[in-house]
Amino acid sequence: MSFVTDHPINARWPAETPDLLQLYSFPTPNGIKVSAMLEETGLPYEWHKVTLSDEDVKSPEFLSLNPNGKIPAIIDPDGPGGQPLALFESGAILLYLAEKTGQFLSPDPIRRYQTIQWVMFQMGGIGPMFGQLGWFFAFGGADIEDERPLERYQKETIRLLDVLEQRLDGRDWLMDVYSIADIATAPWMRALAHYGVQSEIGWKDRPNVLAWFERFNARPAIQRAINIPPRE
Repeated sequence: MSFVTDHPINARWPAETPDLLQLYSFPTPNGIKVSAMLEETGLPYEWHKVTLSDEDVKSPEFLSLNPNGKIPAIIDPDGPGGQPLALFESGAILLYLAEKTGQFLSPDPIRRYQTIQWVMFQMGGIGPMFGQLGWFFAFGGADIEDERPLERYQKETIRLLDVLEQRLDGRDWLMDVYSIADIATAPWMRALAHYGVQSEIGWKDRPNVLAWFERFNARPAIQRAINIPPRE
């Protein structure tokens, strides 16, 4: 037996190779962050599809790994000091995998914290604001007659995109090289197309963001990651 096979989540999503890092996810922007990081680093792993239905994310088995009931989450049987580690929250997972592999996060203290600040920018701004815009524009909130919530999130999304546009002026990536800041942020650009809201936020008016997003999508690891685990 092992930490993975002993964990309650294994009863619903059994590991075929419990010695590998286990990914429990779905290809949403937050899920793609982690599959992208794993594909970019080449770290061996095994994926498990956890859908967004309450049957999955609110199941006792998944809540035993992530009490917040959100994908993604991981179990690394070979964590720090050789001890197993169960971890949730996509930003925390990106930082962990960067430190574990020594990739996509500069060892220089100044550049390291500058990179982390852009990860936090995504976690605290882009993810929540883009997600709220999508809900009010394309999903349940579309039936609300009061337009103020939609207008609020639309304006904030535009503001955040303008921050990215300025940051990417003269840069290929959010830092001097490709990093976890890009891996955290770029998958959320895909969500705007999914919501059908691109024209409302002036998507074509930001050439720096568009070029950056194209560079990101052209990476072979990203082309694999956007369908891990497969939707179908």
